This record gives sequence, C-alpha cells and structure tokens, in this order.
Amino acid sequence: MSAKIVSVAAGEAHTLALTGDGRVFSWGRGTFGRLGTEKEEDELLPVPIALGERKNGQGGRPPKFVGIAAGAYHSLALDDDGSVWSWGYNIQFVSNSILFCLDYFMDGQLGYGEENSLIPSTVEQLQELGYPDSLADGSSIYGGQVVLKICAVKAGGMMSFAIDNLGALWMWGNCPQQTDTGEFCLSGSLVPLPVWDFHGHTVVKVACGNEHVVAAVSAGETYIAGNLVCYAWGNNSHGQLGLGDKENRSRPAVIPVFNEDSSWVVYEIACGAFHTAVLTHKKTYEKNIESKCWTFGLGENGQLGHGTTISSCKPEPVNGLPHDAFLVSLDCGLFHTAVVSSSGEVWCWGMEKGLGLCPDASYTGTDVGDALYPLRMQSPETNGPNFTGPVQVACGAAHTVLVSGEGYRVWAWGRGRCGVLGSGHTTDSYVPCAVMWPPLDEDSKEMQGNLNRDVKVREKDGNIAEMEQKLSAAMEEIEFLRTKLTRMERYANVLHISIFRKTLDERTLPKSLQDSGVFDMRKELENVMDSADNEELVRMEMFHRSMLSSVKDKQMKRKIQEMVKECFLSLSSGRQAW
Repeated sequence: MSAKIVSVAAGEAHTLALTGDGRVFSWGRGTFGRLGTEKEEDELLPVPIALGERKNGQGGRPPKFVGIAAGAYHSLALDDDGSVWSWGYNIQFVSNSILFCLDYFMDGQLGYGEENSLIPSTVEQLQELGYPDSLADGSSIYGGQVVLKICAVKAGGMMSFAIDNLGALWMWGNCPQQTDTGEFCLSGSLVPLPVWDFHGHTVVKVACGNEHVVAAVSAGETYIAGNLVCYAWGNNSHGQLGLGDKENRSRPAVIPVFNEDSSWVVYEIACGAFHTAVLTHKKTYEKNIESKCWTFGLGENGQLGHGTTISSCKPEPVNGLPHDAFLVSLDCGLFHTAVVSSSGEVWCWGMEKGLGLCPDASYTGTDVGDALYPLRMQSPETNGPNFTGPVQVACGAAHTVLVSGEGYRVWAWGRGRCGVLGSGHTTDSYVPCAVMWPPLDEDSKEMQGNLNRDVKVREKDGNIAEMEQKLSAAMEEIEFLRTKLTRMERYANVLHISIFRKTLDERTLPKSLQDSGVFDMRKELENVMDSADNEELVRMEMFHRSMLSSVKDKQMKRKIQEMVKECFLSLSSGRQAW
C-alpha cells in the first residue's frame, strides 16, 4: 500500500498525494511552506512531508493520514484519530502607509498561530470543540456523550473546512460571513466556526473557490442515498452560486436546480476560482445510469464548457460530453475544469492549452487558446483515449493531475514551473507526462546522498567542478533509465493490448511469466481464446481485419495471413509455434 495513491489534491502550484499506508507526499512550489518539508524550496519530485508536534498531548504516535486537501497556498491532512494537521500560508503582509511600512493581515486558514508554517502541526482548536448543541456536561440534547471526531477536510483559496462525525460543518480562514447588519463579508477567523444553518441535517460534501462555498447536504436529518440538496453562499459576482442572480449571500441558499424535488441526484461537487461544477445522475434508475456535468459562474475562459465565453448564473449541462459516459471524478482549477469517466476517458476545458489542455485543438473566437468545449486527452498508457484504472483527477491553477492504474500511476500536464508536474523538470507539458512515482527508494536516496558527500569531500580538494560534473552525469543517467523504463512499459502495454485486447497489469502478470520467467505467448493466447465468448471472438476478428487493412504491401499482407493461419492451426493441434 506504500505505492498506492488513494487521494490527490492540487493547490495553486503544488500537489499532495495520500498513500494507502497513510503517508502524504508533496511536490511543486514551496513558498510559504505549503509543501510541509520544513523549508520553502521547490520540489521537482514527490517527497514525504515532515511532521511537527501534536498540540493535543497525544504524545509521539506517528499519524496515519486518511484525507488531504489543498488550498491556494496551504495544505490540510486528516489523521485517522480525527485530528487535523495544517501547514503553509496563514498571513499576508501588506503596506499600510505611504512609507511602505509593512503590516500583516491574518487569514487564519491554518487554524493556529499568527505566522506561516513550514511544517505540519495539529489544529488544536478542533480537538477542544464540542458539538454545537452540547450541554455544559458534554452530553447532547439528544442524550449520551458527544465525541467530536473530524471525518473529512477540504480547502480552497484562503479557506479551510472540516466535517465531523455528526454531520456538522466547520470553517476557518478567510470565509464568507454575515455582519451585524446582515450584510455579506469575508472575514478571517483563526477559530473553527460551525455553519449553524445545517443544524438538523448531515453535511456530506463541501467545496470552495476563492470566495464562495458549495455544500451537498442531506434533505432530512440523516443522509440517505439520493437525498442530497446543494447549498451555496459567498461571493456571487459572476453567478458562481447558481442561484440565478449575482447577489452575494452571507448564508447558505438552496440551488434550485439541485433542490429536494430535483430529478437529478448530486454526487460530486467542485469549485474553481469563480465557477462551480456539479456531477449528477438521474433519480430514476434504468438499465444504464445517466450522469451529467453541470457548470455555472465565470465563463470568460471557456471553463464552463458551454461553447461560449459567457458567464452563467444558473447551472447548465456540459453538452460536449458523451451521453453514455459515467463520470466518476471532477475538479476545477483556477479557470479550467476536468472530468474522468469510469472507462478511463479524461476531458478538460477552459483557459489556454498550456493550462492543462491539448495543444492540437482548433480554437475559434476572440479568446484564441481557450477551449470552449470539452477536449478528450490522449493516454500515453494505451496510445488511445482511455487511461487504465482511473481513480481521481485534481486541478491546480495551471496544471492537472490524474491518478490511474488503480492508484499506482500518476500523470500530470500543464505549466511545469517550480516542478509542479512532479517529473523532475520545470518545463511545460501539453500532454500527460509521468510523475516520478513511486518516489526514489532508499537505495537511490543513499546513492544520491553518497554523491553529495563526495562533492563536499572534493570541495576541500578544490575539485568542485569535476564532482559536480559526475553528479550531473549520474542524475542524467538515472533520468535516462527512468525514461527508457517508461517507454518500455508503454511498448509492452501496446503489444499486450494488440494480442490479448486488455492492458498489461504488472501486479497480475500472466502465470507463465510468474512461474518460469519466460512469457509463453502461445499458451496465454490459447487460454484467452478458450475463455472468450462469441462477442470477444468477433472483436478479435475485427482487430485482425483492421490490422490487415493497414498493411498496403500485398506480399506482406499474404505473409501475415499465412502466419496467423499457421498460428491457429498450431493452437488447434497443440504444437509449439511461438
């Protein structure tokens, strides 16, 4: 489980990854300490976060994280004991006079202290909170003791959110609030505040942009599949609340399209800087469940996917997506949006091809470079439109990250500044490039450490340039081998798909290769044909005909036909022909 990614989150220019064994890795821009590595240096490759001290007196038990979230410049992680850890940006320095004297404004999204933090530490205030309706003795008005435990975290912009085990929503940082006169404002809060409007209901999901929040809340007291209602509040200058107008809201209001009487069931929500996206499926279950992506808010960069740059105050469906695709993952970047289907297809749309979109798309209109309709990404894994075993997509300000291979592969594309793509480089990538995952093992780290120590020794002898040259050559060799391995994996995968009509999974290698180290292609192909139904045999025949049609040389085509015929004869007679 140490190599399996179960969750990924993206901030303005950094990425977090959570592994199955409860560790958190980060890479990208390091300013404000958002990577949690005890420093502000950029990381071009995934590195484990450092761990600060617990502030709740639980001693030195190492945390086992079960959730992560990334704001613009800060990060959150949830321990399995319910404690929340945070690090990164917490204050903003501003000039308050003509003499440019610096003062600071505290957003408070870390939930502790009055400074930025380079290392993760626990949010102590959450450990001391009681349920909003707790009595003085700690018991609930419904009877029994109340034990508050956070079970989900979310971050966005300069805000942080947590959902506890009783379904209550807590927020801190620069959050939408109501003044004494009932007007909307954004106010920094270091202390987690409950959202009282949801008392008597269960908050299931929450998402937040720069200055607005969207929550999926149960229609009744408890959550039952299919009874979620969507609420929104905060800044509504572009219609990102989906309420049909551009008036700000200091308190949650129901989005009419996703109310209790809606024919659509909400199951995923995401917020960009000033736009919102929602995934739904029909309430009436038929043979095939129909899913639909809705977007609303700012549209000037095409981030709504409606084919225009017009903003929308009401949720509208993204009609450029296939009707038969069931969408399983969704996220919004600063000005772009991405979705993933259960079959592994990935679509992106929004601001400029360099911000996570395909470079070969045709763009029209005044905003040349923006994608106004969904564009399907090409998978390097299969040389086709499908990524294998899709898990989750996450969008930053200018990059997109995709976890595939059931959690064992990571891809990234977009702007490469500060190493945000996790490939070891800072160059942009217009197509998915492999994130160096899993991270360097201990042997690689030891080798790199030895090289660094040798450099220091040589520095004393005056041979700095020579050692730097050797270090650079060694790292280039490592990078070359990694690139070569990636190409060989792609080559083997394409061959496997061509023969067996399915991807090669290194975790479930064919038995003949596991037992002997030799891949018995004849036996494996024979097993495939024995177990194939009529439909699969037809697909194999169609693939064979398609392959032949691509061969222009008649003599070569006859040779291929003879080889295939001989192969099938050998399979039927049991002779070894491969």
